[in-house]
Amino acid sequence: MQIGVPKEVKNLEFRVGLSPGSVRVLTEHEHQVVVEADAGVGAGFSNADYEQAGATLGTASEVWQQAMVVKVKEPLPKEYDYLQKEQLLFTYLHLAASHELTEALIHSGATAIAYETVEKNHQRPLLTPMSIIAGRLSVQFGARFLEKQQGGRGVLLGGIPGVRPGHVVVLGGGVVGTEATKMALGLGAQVTLIDINLDRLNQLEELFGSRVQLLYSNSANIEMAVSQADLLIGAVLVPGRRSPTLVSRTLVEQMPEGAVIVDVAVDQGGCIETVRPTSHSEPVYVESEVLHYGVPNMPGAVPRTATEALNNSTLPYVLTLANMGLDALEKDAALAEGLNVVNHQLVHPAVKATFPDLS
Repeated sequence: MQIGVPKEVKNLEFRVGLSPGSVRVLTEHEHQVVVEADAGVGAGFSNADYEQAGATLGTASEVWQQAMVVKVKEPLPKEYDYLQKEQLLFTYLHLAASHELTEALIHSGATAIAYETVEKNHQRPLLTPMSIIAGRLSVQFGARFLEKQQGGRGVLLGGIPGVRPGHVVVLGGGVVGTEATKMALGLGAQVTLIDINLDRLNQLEELFGSRVQLLYSNSANIEMAVSQADLLIGAVLVPGRRSPTLVSRTLVEQMPEGAVIVDVAVDQGGCIETVRPTSHSEPVYVESEVLHYGVPNMPGAVPRTATEALNNSTLPYVLTLANMGLDALEKDAALAEGLNVVNHQLVHPAVKATFPDLS
């Protein structure tokens, strides 16, 4: 298999689809890998590292001519013209948040497999490592923007003896929400976690005990908690679909002045009405006197850690696809769940439900 690894073009995105270690594994299996020059520099991997691993360096055009392209983030409009018929694209897609990208993939004839919809034993193994990182970063960034010099209300999340700690409200008790809660507790914050799954709430009680206030997700509980939050973290995932809006603009207006919102679900449309995508170069904006952080590629802030973590999970699937091509989808049920677009058709059920006009 000829495999291409392009340099990411999203704003300040320094992750790379394959690390030199992964390239070495693929070349040892006699696959050919073309890496765009400087694709890994931001993550700490030099061109020489890739060449020593057996890769060939190339231009963006040369990389996109390969039979399979392995990325991190979804193609941006400037990359749409690179997409080719019968080309295999393996990356995060989050199609439910982009009608334009979905349409471009269908038109191209490429076969698109999304990391985030690969499913094994009811788990999403390629989404988990980035969810762990994003959950931890959500508190790290939230704490930073609560600082007065950053525009926040000047609250130290952990407080000190004699001064109450900051109040962190987490919407969603999945991987992101759980990791955010761990980080917030580690800083000494008061934490409220809200989820709609009672079984999950029971699991979280076993994990956190009485240190976290666990609430069932309904409008009354959300309104009570959000209106008192110093830091609100959106951590809601509905795989393949847009995230439901749980916090209205009216409720955001009730939050304390200088509070901070970090919506990790923004790459799936977001679960807070006032949140829109931002970037690492301009991460926040103020609306209703509340700071909003909506960077959809948060793990790109720690590209070395994120690239290595992602490759630990993706490499077995990349190798399977390289060895077997599309036959892998018939023999690997997890990969088959990841298929979003093939032969000019949208095939993933959740994305089809989001865009009935394209299905």
